[in-house]
Amino acid sequence: MTSRRHFVRDSGIVVGAMMVPGVLRGHVARVAPSDQVRVGVIGCNGMGFSNLRSILKIPDVTCAALCDVDASVLARRSEEVERATGVRPAGHADFRRMLEDPDIDAVIIATPDHWHCLMMVMACEAGKDVYVEKPLANSIHECEVMVAAAARTGRVVQAGQWQRSGAHWSDAAAYARSGEIGRIRLVKAWAYQGWMKAIPVKPDEPVPEGVDYDMWLGPAPSRPFNPNRFHFNFRWFWDYAGGLMTDWGVHMIDMVHYAMGDAGPTRVAASGGKYAYPDDASETPDTLQAVFEFDEYSMLWEHATGIDLGPYGRNHGVAFIGNRGTVVVDRGKWEVLPETENVDGKPSYLTPAMPVQQRRDDGGLDAHMVNFVECIKTREQPTCNAAVAARAAVTAHLGNIAFKTGRRLTWDDAAGAFPGDAEANALLQPAYRSPWRVPRA
Repeated sequence: MTSRRHFVRDSGIVVGAMMVPGVLRGHVARVAPSDQVRVGVIGCNGMGFSNLRSILKIPDVTCAALCDVDASVLARRSEEVERATGVRPAGHADFRRMLEDPDIDAVIIATPDHWHCLMMVMACEAGKDVYVEKPLANSIHECEVMVAAAARTGRVVQAGQWQRSGAHWSDAAAYARSGEIGRIRLVKAWAYQGWMKAIPVKPDEPVPEGVDYDMWLGPAPSRPFNPNRFHFNFRWFWDYAGGLMTDWGVHMIDMVHYAMGDAGPTRVAASGGKYAYPDDASETPDTLQAVFEFDEYSMLWEHATGIDLGPYGRNHGVAFIGNRGTVVVDRGKWEVLPETENVDGKPSYLTPAMPVQQRRDDGGLDAHMVNFVECIKTREQPTCNAAVAARAAVTAHLGNIAFKTGRRLTWDDAAGAFPGDAEANALLQPAYRSPWRVPRA
């Protein structure tokens, strides 16, 4: 294997050249084949291919296999990898065949959320390291199972909350923690998605040719095929995902935990609904506000579709509100907004003003992949391991459970339960369709 010093040196060169155009960079091996990290991708239509494109910037990595239940997607992505690298990866419709390949070192899981738990656990048990898309899982219990599996098998697991590796996110979090803005009493996190319009209602259809729909459903309930639930829009249906609360929520809420600590909330309440598009095909709320009470601060989550003007004029972000000022950060920049008071009749800042700090990297994805591959080699814990990812996912799922019950809930984070609340506790567990079963913790 390459030394850690040489790996970090070479990886730094790659990260410094992030903006190379094209779908994939031409990939020339710079190390012996025995020292390469051979990667397979499960789910390669959207983020799966973005993740592959990022990890292939690292000289030590090769793409060994692709897996997708849609034969047209699999063929298209296989051709793109072959054109870019000169080698056609093996193709699979069933992820289990990929996991049987002893030469694959790591897999990228970028399927709908309801598949994350089963695939990650099976991959770990097959001796593979795993990069799994966010949210970590589609239920709180599955998060617990995945954290346990990573620990039990000793595999490296990195979740796709790549802002953990973004330099300007780290800078903003460090400044918020520094005490410069005083005691933080309130944190706001939000995602206003103006590009998201109504999803027209469509009738059920025959399964498209070349799609293994039964495998796509996997542990989810059996339903007729409907194009609204397939590919990208699965996010807006409870069978497969948790809407914007878990889609964008885990990204922003993860940054809250990054700055404020890993303690879970003690109480949560949520209100919202389908207010923007009440008659469209989606199930999850297009408008939601959730209040999370922690021991020393509160967090407000907001999301809305069809609107871009969120808090502080930004369509997404996190605001750390302290007694002397506020740190506001999004994917492009961060800044400090000082509180003022009158001194001798003149306004005076309570904390130093700071120019807007612009992002100076790709936002984190490429560095996140470098961190993942480095940890594959060193066996150290990555930036966003399963336990870190579970923290943000559990918090986001608590918001959805509060919305579904319509009540303010008390949460015992240590016990992983709602004390004395059978209705809410029933929503912690997934219901898998036979023959699939929830993996053991």
